[in-house]
Amino acid sequence: MNDPNGLVYADGVYHLFFQYHPDSVVWGPMHWGHATSRDLTHWEEQPIALYPDALGMIFSGSIVIDRDNASGLGRDGKAPWVAIFTHHNQLAEKAGSNACQHQSIAFSLDDGTSWTKYADNPVLPNPGIKNFRDPKVFWHAETLRWVMSLAGGDRIFFYSSPDLKTWTLESELDGFDLVGDNVLECPDLVSLDVDGRKRWVLIVSLVKDAPNTGSGTRYIVGDFDGIRFVPEHEDSRWLDYGPDNYAGVTFHNTGERVLLIGWMSNWAYAQAVPTAPWRSAMTLPRKLSLVSVDGKTMLSQKVPIVFDGQTSLYGNWPSDLSAVWCQADGVLELSLCADNQPSFELTLSNEIGDRLNIGFNATERLYYIDRRDAGHCAFSTDFPIRALAPHIGASNGTDIKLYFDRSSVELFADNGTTAMTSLFFPRTNYTTAILQSLGKPVHGRLTLARL
Repeated sequence: MNDPNGLVYADGVYHLFFQYHPDSVVWGPMHWGHATSRDLTHWEEQPIALYPDALGMIFSGSIVIDRDNASGLGRDGKAPWVAIFTHHNQLAEKAGSNACQHQSIAFSLDDGTSWTKYADNPVLPNPGIKNFRDPKVFWHAETLRWVMSLAGGDRIFFYSSPDLKTWTLESELDGFDLVGDNVLECPDLVSLDVDGRKRWVLIVSLVKDAPNTGSGTRYIVGDFDGIRFVPEHEDSRWLDYGPDNYAGVTFHNTGERVLLIGWMSNWAYAQAVPTAPWRSAMTLPRKLSLVSVDGKTMLSQKVPIVFDGQTSLYGNWPSDLSAVWCQADGVLELSLCADNQPSFELTLSNEIGDRLNIGFNATERLYYIDRRDAGHCAFSTDFPIRALAPHIGASNGTDIKLYFDRSSVELFADNGTTAMTSLFFPRTNYTTAILQSLGKPVHGRLTLARL
């Protein structure tokens, strides 16, 4: 699987649809898979939601609940769920046509269990743009209409619709400083409050040229009036500096909470990672907010899951966490807190010499995740890297959260304004966990918790 699609919350259930090839562990004819959860941690896979058809494969998109039945697709008072997605015609692509991607819709009257494709698809034909995809739709209350953000090669298009079936181009936004043949994907426009003011955040994924190799995701803060998005600054920022968070989008119908999930991989090596019989996973969910940092408005990400089984360890670093580490199972949350901002390194290792190093260089003000010797790396020359991320803000304290699964780590620092996500594949489980200061001893607090 790859991109998360159609994230929606209803009646206490989170629905995650996703790009899916059911017949292989490499990319192929795309379907929409479907999984559900009540707590964002335990997921149950559901039957496939959308299959390829005569119009093409089912590429990425979104789902909205049409409460007022503006689409006219509801029945007997039941508000329809409407999926807006990209149809990709592979035959047209192979024939050299630029018009191989169109936007279509499907609807469900049983809360996403079964879907009916609209008879008059596509609802938004291709205007002659090679990469024209990934519609993300939301209701814009101020103008009383649906708004779609859509990736179109090197720019983002904004469309509006009264009924989810007829769409009008309102504006477009470029200026992403793309190099060469890079392509934008999976846009998402969300509103968040900061300092008593409503702002808008445009999230966009880039196929390549991310800071730590391959694909990555950026965001821009600005204002949106239902027609145009006006950035606060010309430059965008990286949503995640690690190599393995891509195509992230937010849930529909979560009220004031803005929750994002990304695909935990990278197109540089996604089809080669050494897992079986499955391939690819999603990140943990992230609650988004805006914070002011040194006069700049920045996105903050925090994991909204409550971890239990907490063990607190007080004292000076270095600390040997091996005993607690080996007793734990499942997803772990490790919190590192200190009054100052020391250089430190956490090393996970095993008896055959695999080592994963995660730390902070106080002199260079850089966080890092070094997986060059972490285990299996030979499957791609792009995989063995030391990923770097900048320390953001002037704070002198250290407050870092690390979330570990068996082959992944997600790092959050600087009040969530710095995030890094990284895969790693040890040849056997890590059995040793050592945290050490790289300089004078540090007195801090360590908390280890698990799901």
